[in-house]
Amino acid sequence: MDKTNVMRILDQKKIAYTPHSIGDNTKLSGKEVAQALGKDPSTVFKTLVTVGKTGGKYVFVIPIHKELDLKKAAKAVSEKSIEMLKQKELLPLTGYIHGGCSPIGMKKFFPTCIDVSAEDKETICFSAGKIGFQVELSPNDISKVIRFRFADLTIE
Repeated sequence: MDKTNVMRILDQKKIAYTPHSIGDNTKLSGKEVAQALGKDPSTVFKTLVTVGKTGGKYVFVIPIHKELDLKKAAKAVSEKSIEMLKQKELLPLTGYIHGGCSPIGMKKFFPTCIDVSAEDKETICFSAGKIGFQVELSPNDISKVIRFRFADLTIE
């Protein structure tokens, strides 16, 4: 399997992870990704990039079968309101394309929140920075690479 930037960063920091590949040109829904990985959807996460009313950029990592609650997300980062970043702005801002965005290895670090549901998981899967590639590691190990905090982020 080809190494992605995310995998190289984890290797460099000597952090154990499990790489997963489901085909690099495959655009699947989140539920299809979980199915292809043979994982419970509550352990597979997606990375969303938003912009706040102040212009600040924020990263939210939530389970693939849930939706981001914009009000909860705004509160978590002390913004009046936030909205999703426009798709055309994602690559220049983060270095990642839609469907291959990872909280690890962005061009610049942005305040990051991971949904509180990940807190009690042994491991979670999320994009390895390229469509069709995922990494699986513990939330504790993620904290060795990026700063983040847990927050209630999803619509019930």
